[in-house]
Amino acid sequence: MCKLKSLKRTTLKNSSQVFSYILFIFLTSCTVIPGTHISNLETSSLIFSKNNDIDLIPITQELISTMHSEEIRIESAINRSLQDEMNNYTYLVGVGDVLNIIVWDHPELTIPQSGQRSAAEAGNFVHKDGTIFYPYVGKVSVIGREVTQIRDDITRGLSTYINNPQVDVNVAAFRSQHFFVSGAVKNPQMIPVRNVPITILDALSISGGMAPDADWSSATLTSNNNGELVIEAIDLSVLLEQGVLKQNRLLKSNDVLHIPRNDALKIFVMGDVVNATTQQIGRRGMTLAEALNNVGGINEASANASGIFVLRASDSDSKLVDIYQLDISMGPRLILSTQFKLQPKDIVYVTSAPVARWNKLLTQLTSSLNQIYQIDRIENRY
Repeated sequence: MCKLKSLKRTTLKNSSQVFSYILFIFLTSCTVIPGTHISNLETSSLIFSKNNDIDLIPITQELISTMHSEEIRIESAINRSLQDEMNNYTYLVGVGDVLNIIVWDHPELTIPQSGQRSAAEAGNFVHKDGTIFYPYVGKVSVIGREVTQIRDDITRGLSTYINNPQVDVNVAAFRSQHFFVSGAVKNPQMIPVRNVPITILDALSISGGMAPDADWSSATLTSNNNGELVIEAIDLSVLLEQGVLKQNRLLKSNDVLHIPRNDALKIFVMGDVVNATTQQIGRRGMTLAEALNNVGGINEASANASGIFVLRASDSDSKLVDIYQLDISMGPRLILSTQFKLQPKDIVYVTSAPVARWNKLLTQLTSSLNQIYQIDRIENRY
């Protein structure tokens, strides 16, 4: 029994020595303090400068000014190229369209036996070979042609039988060409191409407008340009809210206008804040100040005012991440947080002050010491 007690005390002594050694390491190196921590700019510039994958960028007034200058500015109220396209727009007849042909003073040639039928029901259907049949004229090629050209052909054909025929041709039903509006709109649909040009703004109005969960800044327009598929990014926020008509487009057959949902527009707030959480970016964007305010702000008692970081995936192929640092230890700099705009997938991290991290360490050490003390009391009973 004496040998057992001696062995236990020796074990306890060795355990105390090991713990003392661990405590010495904790006290002499801040890198082992528990919890995630990003060092502040002053103490880590050398470390970051050695890491070619990371750029550490202080948030200053100069940086804010540079970012704002890169944003899309409000341009001319008139999109000249779009206006020219609309002025020169002409509808070309396609397979499946229905033509309404009127020969004045000759009712027998104008929708015969169709008193109770509409023009779309009793008109001339464009067959798959691109032709229609008209009395006394025969087959008329109409596909890919303007109605004025079709009118001239029919007028010439009827001139053999009718003196100076007065002919009018129009499209009674537009069925050959369509474009599509999909995604986060109130009424996604297939919209026929008509004889009146339709732009993105018109299409959104026809579709009932944007849905509440729409991502205004990431719409896409997919079109076919001479057999090549072209996908163009459209920022509807600057089009609808700022009137930047450079973002407007004339929609053509088989175009697809897609408005995605805003599910991916998220930012993450972590670290020494009141309520770390994931937040959704609204259509008007989100600033760093709004993100911090939405989580109840930083923990005043423990957060490091010089250690507010925004981690963002770098646009450079040679860099992994850009880290922006805001130091609000000087109160007036807090205004910069209201001007720094966040981007989707940004991580906002607030680090703890050295004293707070030290307190966390002491809490864990105290817990460990208490456990050793309890073990010692148990051992002394034997």
